[in-house]
Amino acid sequence: MFDKILIANRGEIALRVIRACREMGVASVAIHSTADEDAMHVRMADESVCIGPAPSSASYLSMPAIISACEITGAQAIHPGYGFLSENAGFVQMLEDHGITFIGPRAEHIRIMGDKITAKDTMKALGVPCVPGSEGGVDDVDDARKVAAEIGYPVIIKATAGGGGRGMKVAQDEKGLEVAFRTARAEAKAAFGNPDVYIEKYLQKPRHIEIQVFGDGKGRAVHLGERDCSLQRRHQKVLEEAPGPVITDEQRARIGQVCADAVAKIGYAGAGTIEFLFEDGEFYFIEMNTRLQVEHPVTEAIFGVDLVRQQILVAAGEEMEFQQDELSIRGHAIEVRINAEKVPGFSPCPGRISQYHAPGGLGIRMDSALYDGYSIPPYYDSLIGKLIVHGRDRREALARLDRALGELIVDGIDTTVPLFSDLLQEPDIQSGNYSIHWLERWLDRKYG
Repeated sequence: MFDKILIANRGEIALRVIRACREMGVASVAIHSTADEDAMHVRMADESVCIGPAPSSASYLSMPAIISACEITGAQAIHPGYGFLSENAGFVQMLEDHGITFIGPRAEHIRIMGDKITAKDTMKALGVPCVPGSEGGVDDVDDARKVAAEIGYPVIIKATAGGGGRGMKVAQDEKGLEVAFRTARAEAKAAFGNPDVYIEKYLQKPRHIEIQVFGDGKGRAVHLGERDCSLQRRHQKVLEEAPGPVITDEQRARIGQVCADAVAKIGYAGAGTIEFLFEDGEFYFIEMNTRLQVEHPVTEAIFGVDLVRQQILVAAGEEMEFQQDELSIRGHAIEVRINAEKVPGFSPCPGRISQYHAPGGLGIRMDSALYDGYSIPPYYDSLIGKLIVHGRDRREALARLDRALGELIVDGIDTTVPLFSDLLQEPDIQSGNYSIHWLERWLDRKYG
């Protein structure tokens, strides 16, 4: 086991990793920018190192600075959290060259899954069902028309290096295809430095279902059921729950085993998430995230496992602490992402927290780095906390979430808490009858 782990991240996810380290008796090192000198993860870690100025490009994304922090403190491993460098194959290779362990998959797996086309081809070969679409990238409008005619409209054009909804455009018919194609390529070039795109069939009312997998890097892997992440705004997840309200035991076992077998075959190490669109009882692969997900706590709640602990164990060459037949679902869990944003425009709202009170009681977990008097810096993601509830069933989880939202106090800034209080009153949310398009349509009706 490692003696010391450096956390190459900030905020609530850095705290999450620090807590796991402390329970395992491993010393933790926090890195921070000058804007995060008073951040809670800096206070909670055993050591801290300032690695640069406020902009993430000069601090949390600075590979030389992070590696220097490891060498200064003697940290033997790095946990990347999510975001920043968590899916950067070049960073993983650089760590390997410096004799530092990356707590996550190998660089080759990050590289394969980081390109949407290569990932899709790989998953197809491994028996994972995929959305009908182009075989590889599409370079010009004429080829795009041929692919669209073959698979049928509507179609969606996606950046091969995309993420977060950027470089994605829908064409309802041939008339709109050229504009969508050229716009997607331009966005992809601007956002990722890579204009390559591919085309897929655009499903009408799909749900976003993701399967949590975990591999030991030695050919053994398990799945930990699914999460339903269909409530999204601009392709950004807002609320996640597990298990999925519409997934049957048979469907879960079938797709879960397919995913576990796939990652076992490639010798995948650590946590990963295989994401699907789900419609009419069928799963269609979208992408694989080779890291811990923001929404991992709902899986931890229903299975009673610590995914970060397992990541650390496997990275250290030890065994996973469970096998597939030891994993069973207990109850229902829901997570809502609390952002420092002003609804309905969702504009960022950094500022000073005048009062903070986390909800408590049975089945409540609040992952946040907030405290009274903390000033949220304007340089980073607006996520300031995750409220996770767990109940015996979905009905109890919803009631518990409603109660917890009423207890949560975050004064001094605007947050998305009122959004969730409103959503819980909607019959479709109460029944679980929603798709990936539901939230945006609801917001349009409510706010215009």
